[in-house]
Amino acid sequence: MSLSETTIAAIATAIVPAQGSVGIVRLSGVEAVAIARKLFHASSQPWESHRILYGYVRHPETHQVVDEALLLLMLAPRSYTREDVVEFHCHGGIMPVQQVLQLCLEQGAQLAQPGEFTLRAFLNGRLDLTQAESITDLVGARSPQAAQTALAGIQGKLAQPIRQLRATCLDILADVEARIDFEEDLPPLDEAEIQTRLEQLLADVTHMLTTADRGELLRTGLKVAIVGRPNVGKSSLLNAWSRSDRAIVTDLPGTTRDVVESQLVVGGIPIQVLDTAGIRDTEDKVEKIGVERSRLAAQNADLVLLTIDAQVGWTGADQEIYEQVSDRPLILVINKIDLVQPSPASPHPTPHTLHPTVHTAAALNQGIDALETAILKTVQSGTLQAANLDIAINQRQAAALTRAKAALEQVKGTIGDRLPLDFWTIDLRSAIQALGEILGEDVTESVLDRIFSRFCIGK
Repeated sequence: MSLSETTIAAIATAIVPAQGSVGIVRLSGVEAVAIARKLFHASSQPWESHRILYGYVRHPETHQVVDEALLLLMLAPRSYTREDVVEFHCHGGIMPVQQVLQLCLEQGAQLAQPGEFTLRAFLNGRLDLTQAESITDLVGARSPQAAQTALAGIQGKLAQPIRQLRATCLDILADVEARIDFEEDLPPLDEAEIQTRLEQLLADVTHMLTTADRGELLRTGLKVAIVGRPNVGKSSLLNAWSRSDRAIVTDLPGTTRDVVESQLVVGGIPIQVLDTAGIRDTEDKVEKIGVERSRLAAQNADLVLLTIDAQVGWTGADQEIYEQVSDRPLILVINKIDLVQPSPASPHPTPHTLHPTVHTAAALNQGIDALETAILKTVQSGTLQAANLDIAINQRQAAALTRAKAALEQVKGTIGDRLPLDFWTIDLRSAIQALGEILGEDVTESVLDRIFSRFCIGK
């Protein structure tokens, strides 16, 4: 049975006991309105598209009232899926929406798969594939910057340049094929002009590929581990940074026994901060487990904040920890500067010249702005730039763009080798196909399954 012949239903809002004030059950398909008429009683109100009805959801056989609710009708094609869509706006919680959903299923609707509403919107031409992927990015956005980038994708700001690239490739292909088919009737092909257009195409594709890492950073965030010896102020640093008492702070070494996590946003980047147990040799079994977890957290982190005590300076123990994490991107945090003279003791040379250094007094909430600035500079020093991001491609789109770039470079090589025009068309078609995959114009069913399986149910 095709999608157009089925009606799907799902709960479209989060189900949290005693938390949500409204719960929505959504239906889409040819039987959506018929099912709603069997279940919803709205006295004499007219059933018109884009009109909200007030009434009761009743069991169709026992006529028992299940919930007092609102009903929203959105008839095709003026709906999210371009099919008839009905939404029951019920009381929140668990039971009302679960009971209404069960009644819809009993009346012939099928339980929607993850992303199936958006899949129908794509298949019915309501969205292209970049817009569909941006929708799931918006739902999962963990920072305002990530949300704005996703919203730009929904509005077509990613699809538009891809379409333009593909259109230019199609124009070049048309010119080449015209010379193949009607060589005697047309003037010779302007190879210099073709080369110029290919150079611009390659420059545009390369520019778009630079947003892949930035987009991944906005979507997944940055994992930052605070590591160091016991009692250097790691937990105080976390508390000052997160403006909360996430971690227990005492003067006793070894207070932190496990990894403590906090979620922050810095410069539009979601950051997962991990306060780890002090790294040292210990016979305490519980603390030993915490130390091993600290080492693992440091190895898995995107960025390490190696924290030392300004009162003590750089010690042999600091050097040992440094050697364990020196292969990671690292910022040196010299804490407790409020307790020392301007030049703290340093029994061993510090790696100041190798890594950015920040001075903090976490107990007094000092140095946090400088720390955030250093983190952003570290991020921006490579290919990643999170700020002022209009578009950001994902891994699937980056893979397709990479194939398109390789095909366009092959076209340039073919022209340079003075090969016949037929050879030009092979790689031009490959580039066009790769660009079409990004938009969903040339995409397999398996790719669609993989994309929409990442959606939540009801979207």
